[in-house]
Amino acid sequence: MINYSTDPRIILTLDTGGTNMVFGAMQRGEFIVEPLTLPAHADDLDLCLQTMVEGFRTIIDQLEERPAAISFAFPGPADYPNGIIGGQLLNFPAFREGVALGPYLKKKFSMPVYINNDGDLYAYGEALGGLLPEINEMLDESGSRKRYRNLLGFTLGTGLGIGMVVNGELNRGDNSCIEMFSIPYLGHEGVFAEEGASIRAVKRVYGELSGNPDHGLEPVEIFEIAEGTREGDAEAAKGAFAQMGKVLGDTIAMTVSITDGLVVIGGGLSGAYKYMKDAMFESLRGKMQRMNGEPISKLASKVYDLDNPNELRQFLKGEQKSIKIYNSEIEVTYDPQKRIGVALSKIGANKAVSLGAYTFALHQLSR
Repeated sequence: MINYSTDPRIILTLDTGGTNMVFGAMQRGEFIVEPLTLPAHADDLDLCLQTMVEGFRTIIDQLEERPAAISFAFPGPADYPNGIIGGQLLNFPAFREGVALGPYLKKKFSMPVYINNDGDLYAYGEALGGLLPEINEMLDESGSRKRYRNLLGFTLGTGLGIGMVVNGELNRGDNSCIEMFSIPYLGHEGVFAEEGASIRAVKRVYGELSGNPDHGLEPVEIFEIAEGTREGDAEAAKGAFAQMGKVLGDTIAMTVSITDGLVVIGGGLSGAYKYMKDAMFESLRGKMQRMNGEPISKLASKVYDLDNPNELRQFLKGEQKSIKIYNSEIEVTYDPQKRIGVALSKIGANKAVSLGAYTFALHQLSR
């Protein structure tokens, strides 16, 4: 078992978003140079590839020893084991026809190159050095025997990303295609959830609620309006983020029903999480009904807000129940409460993605 916090090998990392690319280098689980942010040029293949080469070379020039590999994240479905990017890349149109990105960078830099889905690496990083170990440590300190090994990670930004860790292992899927494209946007037949939980969704809904569809504002500016630090329709701004929270809650409910674990949220738009979370938890804790009209909870597990100190305490405590073994006076004690928790990332999406990429590379190099 590799201890990433003591491994001396240096891995070049990259968090590739539809807007920006963040380059870095990690050793012993930490960045060893200041991360470099460059524009993604997602619609211009030549310029995008030139920027990638420039970014990695800039990082390499700052290192005192040669890195062991390049390992990074890319958004959307692809043939990640072979480093081939292509297909339904909504936020990277320049790559839709297929690009042998891994082999290209391997040829340029003469070192192994590993590429994975950004949502997968985000969840993997949070499972290794973020929410999952943090919560399990808290459970241990509280005297609880309960432990979590499954985690869903959601990234909010240009698109809506998802990653899944099952039994402590990254679930890449058989086709490297664990994606949001098939998750429906409830109430909008034939539309997928990302259309309600992304940068373009916030901009669109603010325009609808403010009556100004041509506002030309970015989400950070809409957030400033909600905060009262910029002129604009504050109620419409808060409403745009709340609507995104509802869509996020619906989406989490559909996916966590299958994975049954913790949920962590990160990405650029998570900076406005305080305006999303009420609607998100209302959705997660909502009801559905049987055909006869009988209401039932949307989720079989109780949902806790792990960023709320009171709810966190209740989550860690759980319930204690004693029952007698059949035909015996011997009692056994257990925690019968089925529960999951949702929290905002504490280490940030870039750190989590990079940590996931870094550790993935170490495992591959050690095989």
